[in-house]
Amino acid sequence: MRVLIVEDAGETALYMRRALEEAGHVVDLAADGPTGEMMARGGAFDVLVFDRMLPKKDGLSVVADLRTAGIATPVLFLSALGDVEHRVEGLKAGGDDYLAKPYAASELIARVEALGRRHEGGAASTHLKVGELEMDLLARVVRREGRKIDIQPREFRLLEYLMRNANQVVTRTMLLEKVWDYHFDPQTNVIDVHVSRLRSKIDRDFDKPMLHTVRGAGYRLEA
Repeated sequence: MRVLIVEDAGETALYMRRALEEAGHVVDLAADGPTGEMMARGGAFDVLVFDRMLPKKDGLSVVADLRTAGIATPVLFLSALGDVEHRVEGLKAGGDDYLAKPYAASELIARVEALGRRHEGGAASTHLKVGELEMDLLARVVRREGRKIDIQPREFRLLEYLMRNANQVVTRTMLLEKVWDYHFDPQTNVIDVHVSRLRSKIDRDFDKPMLHTVRGAGYRLEA
């Protein structure tokens, strides 16, 4: 899994990263609220770990804003404030779990992995919806505003991945690995061609575009 840890205490952040990496996970770090929010919005993480008290913008506010923006990535809050009232505040702000400090590395790993499994289970839905765009995975049907859109099998797989990661930037590397099953860069424009075809089908004849190119980063599907 890919995990984002947003923690301003440098030694604590390095300790958590080391523990999770030894458990086989990929970990990115951020040291303040705005940076953590930007990374959470722009990267496809499986789990977000937020300290409550962060510089510039506190963890509760960041997570609340992420939820408002449609980012559904599971969140584990960490805090020295472990009373019931504080845990409830974290859950109401959009957190999925709450771990009070101090904690054991084994518990941190277990909770992160549990959230990751829960997220994967939710991702197995056979009906996806992003704004006015809907996908029925069983019937292999795509509709926007109720109008059926005919797309090819590879375009269907591409759109499914974009919808599962809606409102987040999806990089070319991620698409190569998840949609084309390439673990190397084939040095072709295959992604550009398929994205262009897909965009013409889901955005053409509609007032508001949904599939956007993020220059230098990748693509983002927005409601």
